[in-house]
Amino acid sequence: MKEYDFVVIGSGIAGLSFALKVAKQGSVAVVTKRKGADTNTAWAQGGIACVTSDEDSFELHVRDTIEAGAGLCNEPVVRTIVTEGPERIRELMSLGLQFDQREVSGHRELDLGKEGGHSKRRVLHVRDATGKEIEDTLLGELGRQSHVDLLENHMAVDLITAAKVGFAAEDRCLGVYILDERTGEVETIRSDRIVLATGGCGKVYLYTTNPDIATGDGVAMAWRAGAEIANMEFIQFHPTCLFHVQAKSFLISEAVRGESGILRNNRGEDFMKRYDARGSLAPRDIVARAIDAEIKRSGAKCVFLDITHKAPEFIRERFPHIYETCLRFGIDMSKQPIPVVPAAHYQCGGIKTDVNGVTSLPGLYAIGEVACTGLHGANRLASNSLLEGLVVAHRAAVASKHAGSGSKRHISLPEWKSGNVQDVDEMVVIYHNWDEIRRLMWDYVGIVRTDKRLQRAGARLRNLQREIREFYWNFKISVDLLELRNLATVAALIVDSALNRKESRGLHYTLDYPETQDKQFKRNTILRRD
Repeated sequence: MKEYDFVVIGSGIAGLSFALKVAKQGSVAVVTKRKGADTNTAWAQGGIACVTSDEDSFELHVRDTIEAGAGLCNEPVVRTIVTEGPERIRELMSLGLQFDQREVSGHRELDLGKEGGHSKRRVLHVRDATGKEIEDTLLGELGRQSHVDLLENHMAVDLITAAKVGFAAEDRCLGVYILDERTGEVETIRSDRIVLATGGCGKVYLYTTNPDIATGDGVAMAWRAGAEIANMEFIQFHPTCLFHVQAKSFLISEAVRGESGILRNNRGEDFMKRYDARGSLAPRDIVARAIDAEIKRSGAKCVFLDITHKAPEFIRERFPHIYETCLRFGIDMSKQPIPVVPAAHYQCGGIKTDVNGVTSLPGLYAIGEVACTGLHGANRLASNSLLEGLVVAHRAAVASKHAGSGSKRHISLPEWKSGNVQDVDEMVVIYHNWDEIRRLMWDYVGIVRTDKRLQRAGARLRNLQREIREFYWNFKISVDLLELRNLATVAALIVDSALNRKESRGLHYTLDYPETQDKQFKRNTILRRD
């Protein structure tokens, strides 16, 4: 049994920030199921929303966030994250990260972008690859820490709790089982402070902007351990994913619309003005539903994002990654509109926490996209997620430093027991079930929902969960099997949450209840395993 003072599961902006904060306080393990840089953070193009300009204010950022959140934002949490953001940005820059600047009246200042739902320019960015630059900066700093072990190609299997191992004391998180993917062995890790920073669950849908690692592992593990889960019905669909038969999950950043890109239908019309006065810069839930409606109405396969009215030099300098990627698929975005469709993008719900990342299960913290702090409400304001990761990671580090139970030396955890399991004989079973989950979620639990579709999805998911549970207990575990198990769990949580909300609000839109009902449903959807 290995022991650490802190165990962080996930290596994105939240997990790495936390690990760096506590590295001087004790031993730290950072567990990641692929390489350190294989994270949702590394895929983030747009940037970090933060008040840094004299033309902006905390009040405006708070107002924009709450307006986008459709009545479900926790205002004190919003204010905390918005007002503490600048200090966290300064810390990030002190590590060597250089955000883009521009020259104004003979001096240099931050080049701030604007995205949907923002009333001011406040998005700091590094061209159109902000997330990758942040990831590389934090990993570089992590490599200089002597008390941190980066366990790559290790996947968390399940949390170990006092209830599971038979302790009579208050239930709390005591450790975690980790699969070493190279050896196939499951290790037991003991810690009084387990931090889930596993990102989102985009791969639960057939079409997503997320990388393959986004399989909802943290939410599924927390659910099985008994932690509260909140607001999983609010899955954000990004309006503009590149539509091309050979392109896989490539996002066209909202920053393209922030720089005056216009959404057009197959007839070349600027259709967004019919749906919202803000046009192509309306919040993401409105834009995604409008595109969905436009595609269904016209029978077209996609819509188009047009920024050809800007100078080619500006496009190539501001969006080099997007420009080069589109060019590889035969699309010159400086001369022709980009074909786009909505795709699952961000999980606004998750493990219920406070603004310090504290969950309902003592000893367990959740930070970043895996957590539901109350910042996003029913719809995330663009580029608020990286800010949340930085701020809550800092606050969780402060809160957790003195939160150890002090009993680590006196608790011996049971080793993992596999029993008489077999090697998986037919991988096709895993791949078929994975594909079925993703297709039924796309067809029945997408941008527009009905109770009938949700009930069909729920019934099929229950059957699939039984099949997967039997498979799990009879065969040797693998990354593919663990991810399938987690996907099925998270899909069921999304469906159950959606069925509980008999209204349309933010990202949850149902034809059966098209109106918002503040009297009954201006509240969080909380799921508990009991």
